[in-house]
Order: sequence, then C-alpha cells, then structure tokens
Amino acid sequence: MLTFLAELLPNFPGQNLVSYITFRAGAATLTALLFVFLFGPAIISALRVRQGKGQPIRADGPPTHLLTKKGTPTMGGLMILFGLLVSTLLWADLRNVYLWTVLAVTIGYGLIGLTDDILKIRNASANTNFSGRLRLILEFAIAAAACWVIMRAGGDTELADGLAIPFFTEVIPLGWFFVPFGALVIAGFGNAVNLTDGLDGLAIVPAMIALATFGLFAYLVGNTLYSEYLQIHYVAGTGELAVLAGALLGAGLGFLWFNAPPAAIFMGDTGSLALGGMLGAMAVATKHEIVALIVGGLFVLETVSVIMQVTSYRLFGKRIFRMAPLHHHFEHRGWTEPQIVIRFWIIAGMLALIGLSSLKLR
Repeated sequence: MLTFLAELLPNFPGQNLVSYITFRAGAATLTALLFVFLFGPAIISALRVRQGKGQPIRADGPPTHLLTKKGTPTMGGLMILFGLLVSTLLWADLRNVYLWTVLAVTIGYGLIGLTDDILKIRNASANTNFSGRLRLILEFAIAAAACWVIMRAGGDTELADGLAIPFFTEVIPLGWFFVPFGALVIAGFGNAVNLTDGLDGLAIVPAMIALATFGLFAYLVGNTLYSEYLQIHYVAGTGELAVLAGALLGAGLGFLWFNAPPAAIFMGDTGSLALGGMLGAMAVATKHEIVALIVGGLFVLETVSVIMQVTSYRLFGKRIFRMAPLHHHFEHRGWTEPQIVIRFWIIAGMLALIGLSSLKLR
C-alpha cells in the first residue's frame, strides 16, 4: 500500500526508502511483530473463552502432555496469519503476482487447518476431523492452481516449467508435469510442518529459519546483479517475496513470545499448514524446490520417520521408533522437551546454512 502512496505523492516522506525491498522487508518484520505483541493477548483470551477445554491431547501420546498441555487453547496460527496479512498489505508491492500467489497458498492452507482445528475442538478429539482424503484434495487443488500461475508468470523462459538443479546451472524441462510436481512440493511441506508441530516452539522456529532463508533466496533470485554474480537463475519479480518472508518472521517471533514453554497457545493446524504451504510455495516460485529439501530438512526427517514407522508396522508388525513423529521418539527415550526443541532448532539452523551454500558452490 505504501508503495502506491510513494508513487502517487512524489513528496511523500521516506519515498526513497519505500522503493527498497530490503527496507520494506525490515519494516514488515517490525510491523508484524508489533501487531502480534499488541493483539496477541486479546486473541488468546478470545480463543480460550470459545474453546473451553482447549486443544484435545492425543491419548496415545507421551503421558506428560496430558498434564502439561491440557487446557491450552489452539488456533494460534490466526495470530501469525493476521500479523502477516496486515504487514504484507502495508509494505509489499501489491501488483506482484508472486506475492499474491504465495499469500493465497498461505491463507488457503491456513483455512484448511482452521477447519480441522474447529472440528477437533467440536468433537473433543485429537483425531476426529474432516476426511483426510478431502483435506489432501483441497491442498493439492490450491497448490496446483498456484503452480499454474507461477508457470504462466515465468513467460517463455526455460525456467517457467523447469526444475533447477542446485550446485549446477542446468535446468530440467518438466513441461506440464511442473504443475503436479510443484503441487507435491507445496502439499508435502504443508503436511511436513504440520507433523513437526508437537512441542512448544518446535515448529515455529525452524519454520522461521527456513522461510527467512527463502526470503534471502527470493531477494537474490529476483535481483539481476546478484543472480548474475552468484550464477543462479534469475526469476523476475520474486524479490518481493522477501517482504512476505519478513512479515512472517515478525509474526512468528511475536507468536513465539506466547508459545514459549509453557505455551499460552498452540498454533494448531491453522498455523502449521499455512507455514508449510508458504515454504513450499516460495520454493517453487524461486525455483529452489530441491534446495528446500535441505533447508527444510528437519521437516523432511519428521515426515520420513512417520512413513517408516507406518510402513514397518503394516508390513512387519514392528515399530522402528518408540513413537512417531521423531520428536516423540526422543521424548520416550528420556529427553526433556527443552532439550528436544533447542537441539532441533540447532539442526534447522545447520541445514539452512548448508542450503545457503548452494548459492556459491557451483
């Protein structure tokens, strides 16, 4: 919105600053952070009143969860989404197609998660929600539509429907297969972050690390000078996604203030699906789908642990882990919740640094 004012009013204070993506990304971070700080307590109070007993806890989960987490309200993802939306609308260039595409995926996945959270509370069960098949269909439909828009936005370039290979300069043309491939990336990360969200602060910090990393990717990929210097593929217009990533970082920090152990609120599927969908959509838009497997490697590990557990049990009747996802396995091994959370944060940071190395190792 402020970019419009800067263009309409030549003497608008700070006009030159508003033209810089880096300034607007920083301002978006601060705006979203302040929004969540100011309105977070009111949102938590309203959710606590409406939800009564709070988020249902898994009966088969670690016994400590029934004691420490019972009664905590969920849907805290609404705090993140509100802060993200307000800040983005204020500081981003609203004419950017990539911005609206990634934002649409984020909001769409958030609404799917919100529906799931509402049904869990209404049925007073951690497992009773709407059809998993219907949920996947909706996720893939939103993701496929976003990938089609991204492909069209790329024009006639080889990257429009191509897959960029990290550490190399080659591009593999996918044609129309780009749409289902990209949809799989987006839906996959949406559910991967959702699986990781099981302990106070466990999902939000790795998600912020990954999305901040992709905000940097977007800024560099969308800049002709930096992309040429780093020998990475230039995608015009993606730089604006750095503002969106900045807004998410601020909203996430604000949410973490209330989600720090012991959590005053959980993000729920509302937040975890939205964050995962945003991560996947930014990876597709910036043509860093493969690098996302490294940067978001913690989420990949959590998902793989569930797949391995289910497959082993169905085929051989044996469990590989004491409990899946992976963070619950370490709980059963005696790790405390802060130990698991902080160590997983460290892993997420290390993986982000490895992903960033792909910018120069070519």
